[in-house]
Amino acid sequence: MPIKNKTYIRKKIVITFFLFIAVFLVLIGRLAYLMIGRSEYYMEAAKELHERERSIKAARGRIVDATGAILADNRTVCTISVIHSQITNPQEVTRVLARELGMTEEEVRARVEKYTAIERIKSNVDKATGDRIRSYDLDGVKVDEDYKRYYPYDTLASKVLGFTGGDNQGIIGLEVIYEEYLKGKEGRILTVTDARGMEIEEAGENRIEPLNGNDVHVSLDINIQSYATQLALQAMETKEADSVSILVMNPKNGKILAMVNVPEFNLNQPYTLPEGSITPTTQEEKQNALNQMWRNSCINDTYEPGSTFKIITAAAGLEEKVVSLTDRFSCPGYIMVEDRKIRCHKVGGHGGEDFVQGTMNSCNPVFITVGMRLGVDRYYEYFKRFGLMNKTGVDLPGEAGTIMHKKENIKAVELATISFGQSFQITPVQLATTVSSIINGGTRVTPHFGVKVVNSEGETIKTLEYPMEENIVSEETSEKMRYMLEQVVENGSGINGYVEGYRVGGKTATSQTLPRGSGRYISSFLGFAPADDPQVLAIAIINNPQGVYYGGQIAAPIVRQLFENILPYLERMTYNT
Repeated sequence: MPIKNKTYIRKKIVITFFLFIAVFLVLIGRLAYLMIGRSEYYMEAAKELHERERSIKAARGRIVDATGAILADNRTVCTISVIHSQITNPQEVTRVLARELGMTEEEVRARVEKYTAIERIKSNVDKATGDRIRSYDLDGVKVDEDYKRYYPYDTLASKVLGFTGGDNQGIIGLEVIYEEYLKGKEGRILTVTDARGMEIEEAGENRIEPLNGNDVHVSLDINIQSYATQLALQAMETKEADSVSILVMNPKNGKILAMVNVPEFNLNQPYTLPEGSITPTTQEEKQNALNQMWRNSCINDTYEPGSTFKIITAAAGLEEKVVSLTDRFSCPGYIMVEDRKIRCHKVGGHGGEDFVQGTMNSCNPVFITVGMRLGVDRYYEYFKRFGLMNKTGVDLPGEAGTIMHKKENIKAVELATISFGQSFQITPVQLATTVSSIINGGTRVTPHFGVKVVNSEGETIKTLEYPMEENIVSEETSEKMRYMLEQVVENGSGINGYVEGYRVGGKTATSQTLPRGSGRYISSFLGFAPADDPQVLAIAIINNPQGVYYGGQIAAPIVRQLFENILPYLERMTYNT
């Protein structure tokens, strides 16, 4: 063989050798990197491959009322699951689970035969059933204890409390507003399996315990809520009304003691439409019907307040000093505003009267005159000053805002109708909050339910606080308003709100719903007591009553009966919230 060829072959051998060495070193380096640098990653991957994980739901925090009654609690339920690779007798598993869970064997078999790491058969199974299934000791069947939200009083305060979904997360009401405090943190059950997916008994279970949610204490009083609900149901039945709402709050601090919206719904069956309702034909129709059933009229819906809004007109007029208690007026039964004749509710008129008497008589011409004296610019400024152009900030979802004319669109006629509570809309909670600021000395409060958050050891971990704004009106104006509104109940249109032995102030209202002439009315009465130092304020609203519809005749008696019952109760009640 020529020397040249031998040299070429030797070079190729050397190059091949070094290439082999280089590849070998790369492989060794890669192996070392995987074994050392990436060992943690692959250990975790292997661990995940041989570990099965099941969640342990945390117990949701309770909602507790001002008396210590539990309004929202938990019940122990079970989640039944199967692990396909561990099932040794699929026929027996299918038969037992179908019988115990009230399912068809076809339904169960389809899940038992499914090749998944873990397959849920049914959740929210009552504990007794779960315990029975556990007693069969079936291979591959897992029974995990869980929690389901439970409302001990069914329909009571349903539109305030709200409810939770299948994942135990708040859907509406206080349940969703205070989700961050109530929800807790899920735990985990980890089991180790071999290559066939069978649990390695020697490895045992690794449990990460759940952290239960915190309790939320609220200002709602179950006794006041129950009695107010009873009165609302009676009124709805006797007056054949579409709905009745009652709101009770402390005007000094904004704590809401009761909020009733009948008809209510069953919190333990929140997706069941009321008996007698039209059966929806589509899912969209059903959802719309449910949304309507869940609506809280006190905060979600606006209405024309009518004569109760005269409280705001009077306060603005007194504060601005365009009217005094002794100013004289003449009511012939109407007042001309530009070319419009706006009538008083008393066709023959009230004749000569001072401002206090005009308030007692709920005389439209008197309040239109006060509104005209204020003028658009000053009156609109008081809307802002009283907080009417903003939401109240109540701790419930979906609060509606005031529907008011734009300032540039308020002419003489609009100003006149606004002055006695028509041609705009507000929510009941907005009216109650604004009147509270007028009668409590001039402090704008934030209406609320939440008081404090308490952990499982009973320790208060957070005291809930709400903004307050002082000097909405002067103490002098507030005192005059309390005096005038007490006269309304003592000797005026609100006399049916009078409570023997107590000083009560208030104002009646009867407003017609749109379109005008529909024959549909909203009757209401707002009252507070004691009139000289208000501790409680209540508003009752009856939507579309049949027959007699005047607020002084049908709404004022509701508040009177409410006060007759709760005023003595509040005098002796000391809340732990």
